[in-house]
Amino acid sequence: MSTDTAKKIGEKIRQARQQKGSTQAEIAKKADLSVNYYARIERGDATATIESVQKIAQALKVKSSDILPF
Repeated sequence: MSTDTAKKIGEKIRQARQQKGSTQAEIAKKADLSVNYYARIERGDATATIESVQKIAQALKVKSSDILPF
């Protein structure tokens, strides 16, 4: 995955989280991810696995297609 794609995914995740009024820690816990890894995904510094995207989407109660830029 390109850095551009990772940043786009991270931005969509951040927007969805903020719309829900949740913290990074809350979503990371619900998604069973470390806060550090989750924060890196939001910043686009880490490439999320498909499994991680699925867990984050479930934690945010959105469809994965809502956070994937393709």
